[in-house]
Amino acid sequence: RYVKNPSLGNWVNAQRINRKKVACCMTMEEIQLLNDIGFEWIIRSIVSWDHRYEELVNYVKEFGHARISRYFATNLSLGPWVN
Repeated sequence: RYVKNPSLGNWVNAQRINRKKVACCMTMEEIQLLNDIGFEWIIRSIVSWDHRYEELVNYVKEFGHARISRYFATNLSLGPWVN
Protein backbone atom coordinates (compact mmCIF):
# COMPACT_ATOMS: atom_id res chain seq x y z
CA ARG A 1 0.00 0.00 0.00
CA TYR A 2 1.17 3.46 -0.82
CA VAL A 3 -0.30 5.59 1.95
CA LYS A 4 0.76 8.93 0.43
CA ASN A 5 -1.15 8.25 -2.79
CA PRO A 6 -3.59 5.30 -2.52
CA SER A 7 -4.87 5.73 -6.07
CA LEU A 8 -1.33 5.33 -7.43
CA GLY A 9 -0.87 2.24 -5.28
CA ASN A 10 -4.12 0.80 -6.63
CA TRP A 11 -3.07 1.54 -10.21
CA VAL A 12 0.33 -0.11 -9.71
CA ASN A 13 -1.35 -3.18 -8.23
CA ALA A 14 -3.76 -3.31 -11.18
CA GLN A 15 -0.81 -3.30 -13.62
CA ARG A 16 0.71 -6.29 -11.85
CA ILE A 17 -2.61 -8.14 -11.95
CA ASN A 18 -3.29 -7.24 -15.60
CA ARG A 19 0.09 -8.53 -16.75
CA LYS A 20 -0.63 -11.94 -15.18
CA LYS A 21 -3.87 -12.39 -17.11
CA VAL A 22 -3.78 -14.74 -20.09
CA ALA A 23 -5.66 -12.28 -22.27
CA CYS A 24 -3.69 -9.32 -20.96
CA CYS A 25 -5.16 -5.92 -21.57
CA MET A 26 -1.71 -4.32 -21.53
CA THR A 27 0.18 -3.71 -24.71
CA MET A 28 3.80 -4.76 -25.10
CA GLU A 29 4.64 -1.05 -25.32
CA GLU A 30 3.01 -0.38 -21.93
CA ILE A 31 4.88 -3.30 -20.37
CA GLN A 32 8.15 -2.08 -21.89
CA LEU A 33 7.56 1.48 -20.61
CA LEU A 34 7.16 0.13 -17.09
CA ASN A 35 10.22 -2.12 -17.51
CA ASP A 36 12.23 0.90 -18.69
CA ILE A 37 11.66 2.71 -15.39
CA GLY A 38 12.52 -0.36 -13.33
CA PHE A 39 8.97 -1.37 -12.44
CA GLU A 40 8.96 -4.29 -10.01
CA TRP A 41 6.48 -6.89 -11.22
CA ILE A 42 6.98 -9.19 -8.24
CA ILE A 43 6.84 -7.79 -4.73
CA ARG A 44 8.94 -9.50 -2.14
CA SER A 45 7.69 -9.15 1.38
CA ILE A 46 10.13 -7.20 3.51
CA VAL A 47 8.34 -8.21 6.69
CA SER A 48 9.07 -11.70 7.93
CA TRP A 49 6.42 -14.28 8.76
CA ASP A 50 7.63 -14.23 12.37
CA HIS A 51 7.08 -10.48 12.58
CA ARG A 52 3.50 -10.75 11.28
CA TYR A 53 2.87 -13.63 13.68
CA GLU A 54 4.02 -11.47 16.58
CA GLU A 55 1.67 -8.71 15.43
CA LEU A 56 -1.16 -11.25 15.34
CA VAL A 57 -0.33 -12.47 18.85
CA ASN A 58 -0.45 -8.88 20.11
CA TYR A 59 -3.78 -8.31 18.34
CA VAL A 60 -5.28 -11.41 19.96
CA LYS A 61 -4.03 -10.28 23.38
CA GLU A 62 -5.68 -6.90 22.89
CA PHE A 63 -8.95 -7.93 21.23
CA GLY A 64 -9.40 -11.55 22.29
CA HIS A 65 -9.79 -12.99 18.78
CA ALA A 66 -8.00 -13.29 15.43
CA ARG A 67 -10.89 -12.17 13.19
CA ILE A 68 -9.09 -9.17 11.74
CA SER A 69 -10.71 -6.92 9.19
CA ARG A 70 -8.80 -6.51 5.95
CA TYR A 71 -8.97 -2.79 6.70
CA PHE A 72 -7.75 -2.81 10.31
CA ALA A 73 -6.78 0.86 10.59
CA THR A 74 -3.96 0.43 13.10
CA ASN A 75 -2.08 -2.03 10.88
CA LEU A 76 -3.20 -2.13 7.24
CA SER A 77 -0.86 -5.04 6.43
CA LEU A 78 -1.96 -7.43 9.16
CA GLY A 79 -5.54 -7.94 7.92
CA PRO A 80 -4.57 -9.07 4.41
CA TRP A 81 -1.82 -11.30 5.85
CA VAL A 82 -4.34 -13.08 8.08
CA ASN A 83 -7.01 -13.30 5.41
